Amino acid sequence: MLDTAQAQDRVTALIERARRAGADAADAIYSGSASESVTVRLGALEDVERSESEHLDLRVFVGRRSASIGSSDFSDAALSELAERAVAMARAAPEDQFAGLAPDALLTRGPFPDLDLADSAEPSPQALREQALAAEDAARAVAGVTNSEGGSASASARTFALATSHGFVGASSGTGHAISATVVAGEGSGMQRDYAWRTARHAADLPAAEEVGAQAGDRTVRRLNPGKLKSGPMPVVFDPRVGGSLIGHLLGAMSGSAIARRASFLLDKDGAQLFARGLNLIDDPLRRRGLSSRAFDGEGLATAPRKLVDDGRLTGWLMDSAAARQLGGTPTGHAVRGGGGAPGVSASNLHLEPGALSVEELIADIAEGVLVTELIGHGVNGVTGDYSRGASGYRIVGGVIEGPVAEFTVAGNLLDMFARLTPANDLEWYRSVNVPTLRVDGMMVAGD
Repeated sequence: MLDTAQAQDRVTALIERARRAGADAADAIYSGSASESVTVRLGALEDVERSESEHLDLRVFVGRRSASIGSSDFSDAALSELAERAVAMARAAPEDQFAGLAPDALLTRGPFPDLDLADSAEPSPQALREQALAAEDAARAVAGVTNSEGGSASASARTFALATSHGFVGASSGTGHAISATVVAGEGSGMQRDYAWRTARHAADLPAAEEVGAQAGDRTVRRLNPGKLKSGPMPVVFDPRVGGSLIGHLLGAMSGSAIARRASFLLDKDGAQLFARGLNLIDDPLRRRGLSSRAFDGEGLATAPRKLVDDGRLTGWLMDSAAARQLGGTPTGHAVRGGGGAPGVSASNLHLEPGALSVEELIADIAEGVLVTELIGHGVNGVTGDYSRGASGYRIVGGVIEGPVAEFTVAGNLLDMFARLTPANDLEWYRSVNVPTLRVDGMMVAGD
């Protein structure tokens, strides 16, 4: 895997090849990664995996025609052929009036802030094995756990570089560390499964492997002997590990390309009061050690913190340059590159600000409701906002969390759900999308 300086040199040289081959404009990205993971099961080594990959992707423009192509062969001959083929493909492609690089005036030139994304410590395979064993041992030590699907620990590193033909060049590197455990409780048809995991840029920011394992065991045992819910309208409370998915649906609908295609339930909702007043959703790409931090976006634009929802109101769309041209707006610095082709859009480190109530206070007036800890299926319509997901969790009776329940469905419409959403004060920071416990009143539950 190349370091950041080598990666910048490589993408810059590829741009030069594309210009010599006849491209009017071009951008190129380098993506390199290396990872190592160790998995154990029932105290024995199950798997050790080491992977490394490198890829170059080139996008060229000939007028308003464009084409993308990639290669993992970095030889001079292969890259020259790559550039020539990309230009030939672009000349044969249809015109797209919105295609093109980001506006020159909006490019960031650096210097880029140090976001502390790379950990200099590289754990040995033996150290990873010890972490995986510690996590699984702690999970299996919980009374009621009867089997294990394994404990794992991993470490990874990534380098990314972007260059454009109109003057941007930048690179970043980062690391990741993770610990997880998955176990089973009960026997036969009454078995239940659950898990716990944590990930961080720096190993020092992870909790102890024993803590992760104990959480996996506790969660699994609590799910034993689930009951059924009766059907009807009731408050639904989303645990933080599933509540972030509601924000994910919001982000998908905020995509400028979805708005331009008129394929979003947020059409004509720019500036609308979607949530209760006082609620703020903040995107912070410059958070130090953030899992999704980045100093520049996938088109070379500067990133900056932004309230996506301010005092309950939607503040606009997430737009790359193509969507901005379609909508008559300005790109927002949310472009991302997942490989070849045109950019997509994504937020970075998101958090929904906590409310004033504890979880106990949030549910205190619920005579009958449900706490959802797992969601199943993909029953969400991004055009209408209709929402229907299979779920499991815990019954809430008289303001108290009672026994486990399973095999029920929660349903509503996302616009109605956002309007009735109340956050608790238990926000924690260790995901890319961080939310506290969320209460949504008036949802339909289909059980028995």
